[in-house]
Amino acid sequence: MPTSAWLRPIAGRLAELAPLPFAARLARLNAWAQDEGLRSGCGRPLRFVPAAPGGGGRGAYERRVHDDGEVPTRDAPPGERHDLYNALMWLAWPRAKARLNALHVAAASVRDAAPGTVASPRGRLADALTLLDENGVLWLSTDRSLASALRAFDWPALFVRRRAQVRDRVGLRVLGHGLLGRLDAPYKAITAHALPLPLPADACDAQVDAALAERLGEAPFDPAALAPLPVLGFPGWCDANADPAFYDDPAVFRSGRRRAAGDSRSC
Repeated sequence: MPTSAWLRPIAGRLAELAPLPFAARLARLNAWAQDEGLRSGCGRPLRFVPAAPGGGGRGAYERRVHDDGEVPTRDAPPGERHDLYNALMWLAWPRAKARLNALHVAAASVRDAAPGTVASPRGRLADALTLLDENGVLWLSTDRSLASALRAFDWPALFVRRRAQVRDRVGLRVLGHGLLGRLDAPYKAITAHALPLPLPADACDAQVDAALAERLGEAPFDPAALAPLPVLGFPGWCDANADPAFYDDPAVFRSGRRRAAGDSRSC
């Protein structure tokens, strides 16, 4: 069975980990992390450790990763697959994930110091970081007009009239581990948050990782940089989208800002 487009970059490691019991899986992840020099947001060597029951909320989770280099990892559904994908995203995008971890902790520190300011721009920043970390995709292209069409929700131009250009000039890479979990059972309305980066579509992972880490380091990161993208509309991500009629669905391919869609139709 062909590997789904969104899993191809991690398919080898995923296949290697799948048959392993939990302890052996952690050992393999930690061997990779050590070999590749993974670090937390403050430079601690990164280790994947068993998650304690209950956890402590996102702020405590990010602080533990940041300060101790420990990434809590669950060993049973429903969190097991989510945390496995998170580990694989750390291995795929180590510099960017470290920067996200540092930014999460910085945003949490601001909220702790001023708990009454959750509606402030700093609150919006924390929300944007979570969306990118959990649900982000990276839109790689040096063609700014295609990114403009994405931001304008111009789906007919992007995926019908200029489809060949998108196929040739845009690379789509997954960052969000929560998005990967939803794509385990794909349906048409799955919508990611895309961050355009001015890179060639075929840029190597290390180049993408460095560019993303630099982009996140811009002060401040602008939440408006994220563009909603129904990912199964991207060429090659779903066989059904070869038919232009696939995009004639206003419940999914809307012309403006949208709420989470409830469409559960399979693709």
